[in-house]
Amino acid sequence: MDTATWTPPALWQPEPGWLNTASYGLPPEPAWQAMQAAQADWRTGRTSWEGWDAATQRAREVFARLIGVDAADVAVGAQVSQLLAPVAAALPDGATVLVPDIEFTSNVFPWAVHADRGVTVRTASLDGYLDAIVPGVDVVAFALVQSANGRVADLAAISAAARAVGALVVVDATQATGWLPYDGSLADVVAVGAYKWLMSPRGSGFAYLAPRVRERVRPILAGWYAGDDPHGSYYGMPLRLAKDARAFDLSPAWFPWVGTAPALEVIEDIGVERIHAHNLRLANRFLRELGQEPGDSAIVTVDVPDAQQKLERAGIRAAVRAGGVRASFHVYSTDADVDAAVAALLG
Repeated sequence: MDTATWTPPALWQPEPGWLNTASYGLPPEPAWQAMQAAQADWRTGRTSWEGWDAATQRAREVFARLIGVDAADVAVGAQVSQLLAPVAAALPDGATVLVPDIEFTSNVFPWAVHADRGVTVRTASLDGYLDAIVPGVDVVAFALVQSANGRVADLAAISAAARAVGALVVVDATQATGWLPYDGSLADVVAVGAYKWLMSPRGSGFAYLAPRVRERVRPILAGWYAGDDPHGSYYGMPLRLAKDARAFDLSPAWFPWVGTAPALEVIEDIGVERIHAHNLRLANRFLRELGQEPGDSAIVTVDVPDAQQKLERAGIRAAVRAGGVRASFHVYSTDADVDAAVAALLG
């Protein structure tokens, strides 16, 4: 595949200079149009809600294919911390959880709130993380791609080390899914917020929950949507939950899911491998132009004096943390975006 000449389909309308997908992704046209149509129907009461809800199952099935797992093992929810909460609540008293020392708190706080029953959250540097997976660690929790600096974890190596000590493998793949190919079945739990690289509205998310995990976890957020037949679970006893990961579903906010399904379908149609190659080409061109070594991530960081002021003057939208620029490149990013950002930072 010649990524240097590949042009993404004209399905986005970004203002030039958007290099901040690590904060939120931009919707492809099918997702945007689907949401507008659904909200127009809502405004006038033109239809019932079941059609909006059907998008949830469509999105679940595409997500499962994107990460190589069975749709029956995927639960839907709203945010990473909410999706991880039942897993954390099921930990035995006194359990030890290992996280990277710069881990985004959506994969830290759900574990840390159980300190009153002896759950300990231990931290390790990214460079020393693999060596910190030792007997006595019960959960190995980490981001597949770090939000702060774009560092890509070695999922296979970490999973193997965790299995060797009997630890649960919990991955926050929010900053990876949609651009980085990976095998979700290497983990026990994969939680993903869809509003970044999956280019979906904020408020939709997924969790791969391996069957061996579900046997240990109570669906503490269960409601009617977690029922074996949701439409037959509106009222009263007995408890009648789904036999698969749908028992952990959160009743969906309709409109985010109306936009999520077509956004994921666009990613599947293009192909994650193609998106990955496109994103890396642009990210590494950006690094090289600024005198940095190329890397393996669509999220890159560079230290440039007065970066925020330089980017703002040029109309470039990227994250700036403590003077360092975090730029993130996705399918709608272009060479012109790279040129404008480099010119601004070198100016």
